[in-house]
Amino acid sequence: MPADAKARAVAGDGAARRGPLGTRILALTLLVIGSAGFIYPFLWMIATALRTPEGVAHGGASLWPVQWQWSNFADGLDSFPFWPYLRNSLLSTLVPVVAVVFSSSLVGFAFARIRARGSGPLFAVVLSTLLLPQEVTIVPQFILFKNLDMIDTLWPIIVPTFFGSAFFIFLFRQFYLRLPEALTDAALIDGASWFRIWFSIYLPLSRPIIIATAVLQFMSYWNNFFQAAIYLTTDRWKTLPLALAGFQSVNGTDTPLLMATALVITLPCVLLFFIAQRHIIGGISFTGSK
Repeated sequence: MPADAKARAVAGDGAARRGPLGTRILALTLLVIGSAGFIYPFLWMIATALRTPEGVAHGGASLWPVQWQWSNFADGLDSFPFWPYLRNSLLSTLVPVVAVVFSSSLVGFAFARIRARGSGPLFAVVLSTLLLPQEVTIVPQFILFKNLDMIDTLWPIIVPTFFGSAFFIFLFRQFYLRLPEALTDAALIDGASWFRIWFSIYLPLSRPIIIATAVLQFMSYWNNFFQAAIYLTTDRWKTLPLALAGFQSVNGTDTPLLMATALVITLPCVLLFFIAQRHIIGGISFTGSK
């Protein structure tokens, strides 16, 4: 087939896959409207962070501050012990990230490659825990950690992550199932143990799903307010999301300072998502879960 005819055939196939022009315009319009609905609250938060208290009252739904109050950021961070709370947030986020990646990868490898009796029903039991809402398990967990004298510490937030996450175990299992099983067979013939096979062969090949898991876990625990509100009772171990609640009082809320501080606390998640976006999509799509 000539090159021009082949190019026209490829272009025709592409147009057929994209659908009629009217459908594409409608889909694009809906996507733009949906994106505007999602991004508007974030833009309003930025605009409010730069307003004066009087500007908030008169600004309404406008996204353009009349007076630019840049000092809101410094005043917001000076209004509470930012650095100790940042340290607590980093501890209660980074340690669970490492723990969840390590344990979920190891368990996912075992479910994917080790043929053991009962592994199928056991994996179904693990997946079924996804159906349990967090509010159902929080009471027995609270009693357990109270008996262990761990209330008002970061341990109740960190310790459960050492046992992995059902969702991430599922992602790692699906990822390993799509890797060639011949890797396992060759390593077994060479006398490698299961742990050595996982650590030396499968783990180095897991970079996309490791990055996706780490970013999703980071975003989940960086914004973790529920567990912090349950287990932390004093200022010593407060985290940043819990500290934001201190801006609200019965005598009124300083909205510009609240929005400025919330913007600073949100920035790590936003930057991390845009930096690792390609790896998140690539890692999850490779598992076949997209």
